[in-house]
Amino acid sequence: MKIPQNTVLSLLAKCKNMSELKQLHGMMVTTSIIKSIIPLSKLIDFCIDSKSGDINYAGLLFHHIDVPSVYIWNSMIRGYANSSNPRESILMYKQMIQNGYPPNHFTLPFVLKATSAVADQDLGKCIHNCMVKSGFEEDAYSATCLLHLYMSCADMKSGLKVFDIIPKSNVVAWTCLIAGYLNNNMACTAIDVFKEMDQWGVEPNEITMVNVLIACARCRDIDTGQHAHNWICKAGCDPFMSMSNSNIILATAILEMYAKCGSLRIARDLFNKMPHKNIVAWNTMISAYNQYERYGEALKLFFDLWNAGFCPDKATFLSVLSVCAHLCALELGQTVHAYLLKYNMETDIAIATTLLNMYAKNGELSSAQNIFNRLQNKDVVVWTSMINGLALHGYGNEALSIFQRMQEDSTLVPDHITYIGVLFACSHVGLVEEAQIHFDSMTKVYGIVPEKEHYGCMVDLLSRAGHFREVQRLIETMSIKPNIAIWGSLLNGCHIHGNIAVANRVKVRLTELEPGKSGLHILLSNIYAMAGRWEDVNLTRKVMKHKKIAKTVGHSLVEMKLLPP
Repeated sequence: MKIPQNTVLSLLAKCKNMSELKQLHGMMVTTSIIKSIIPLSKLIDFCIDSKSGDINYAGLLFHHIDVPSVYIWNSMIRGYANSSNPRESILMYKQMIQNGYPPNHFTLPFVLKATSAVADQDLGKCIHNCMVKSGFEEDAYSATCLLHLYMSCADMKSGLKVFDIIPKSNVVAWTCLIAGYLNNNMACTAIDVFKEMDQWGVEPNEITMVNVLIACARCRDIDTGQHAHNWICKAGCDPFMSMSNSNIILATAILEMYAKCGSLRIARDLFNKMPHKNIVAWNTMISAYNQYERYGEALKLFFDLWNAGFCPDKATFLSVLSVCAHLCALELGQTVHAYLLKYNMETDIAIATTLLNMYAKNGELSSAQNIFNRLQNKDVVVWTSMINGLALHGYGNEALSIFQRMQEDSTLVPDHITYIGVLFACSHVGLVEEAQIHFDSMTKVYGIVPEKEHYGCMVDLLSRAGHFREVQRLIETMSIKPNIAIWGSLLNGCHIHGNIAVANRVKVRLTELEPGKSGLHILLSNIYAMAGRWEDVNLTRKVMKHKKIAKTVGHSLVEMKLLPP
């Protein structure tokens, strides 16, 4: 029985799932309609575009077409470009060229999208050449896709050349340029591009503003961030007034901008206004409280998250474990660890490193060591965390042994934080010569510029060993100005060895650096007392009294009732 083509097309338009599509396909096979290019195109389009479609079934259909049209080639290239396997889109494009089908202005944007997804710059340049020869480079849509490709490959120079040929009124191109800089860790440049876009009088869209707000959060640029927020409100797009799924991303971006810029009160007010909070919003506030050392509020919000019925994710646990490390909240940290074990999340390298760091800072070195030993693929951060944890609790030799094992792996390059732990370990054990070797290796072999922490470790070690001339030479050659911690380390060495001469020179520096700190004045007074110089003791005490420098009161921290009820 012959079925009219219009009837088949009408049935295809009403098709709801793959089961119905396969029935229609079977019906078309039994008739001559299967040879008609338009119904075939509709079959493939359903497999590609429908939420219940199947790209693999589209591939099977395609391979049974003797002479596919350019439209069908484009559909297949588009389908694979939007799939989880964009390389198939590139292979389809190459097959299309080999079979003698010329690409059109629809083909190139699709294959450029796939090429961007896999960051294949060589293929991108070939497509660029094709666009120039065929005149498609002047097509704004194709050129914007090419711009996105170069930005995805971090080729800013080529990207800017493409951007220059696109009409400056094209908001999509501006947004692509801003997102490109943002995704290549050039957030401040992204903000500059946004300001230039404003000068050109181009109206941004919601996607533009999301990228700008994220850039402001990373650069801590609250002025531009507030300007962006005000623009959103004036444009009638305030996501906190009537929130839907479409603008919750914009709301979260605004929230993150204020939170990371330190405006926690504004961020919390906006967070409280959100009628539909997602896990990203919760994580943003918890992370911000952790970042600005408001650990109690971070934990309270974490418990509120549980009570609200949300399931914490990786980002949540990274923040909470960091809070546990800073508060020495071991019991809560162990509870979180148990949860991570239950859901097999402990093997994630970032989670494992944060767990290790939490146990190390709580003095549970055996637990930290167990996590360290179980990790199969250890990166520099894991090794560094273990070294610093051991060094922090006085296990200097063990920390140096771990560092030696780390150096046996040629793929691992220690960073400046690694060397803080190494020098700290040497300082605890009193290994002066070994510390000097590591300090020289850090600068000469790895090109790491010493920071105040590295100098502090060296000054502390040399001072406690009584090598005051070497300390003086080191301070004179430092690339940074000595801070109060460095002078304090030197003064502590003077106290150990009763070196009044050096202590007197350090005394002059006390008026220049944080004169309100009592610790160094007390230490100086004790040095004079050990030497029997009571007049200097009285004078130091009088200076403290005159400048209203009060002795710092010691305090202890006890963990209690940190677990949710």
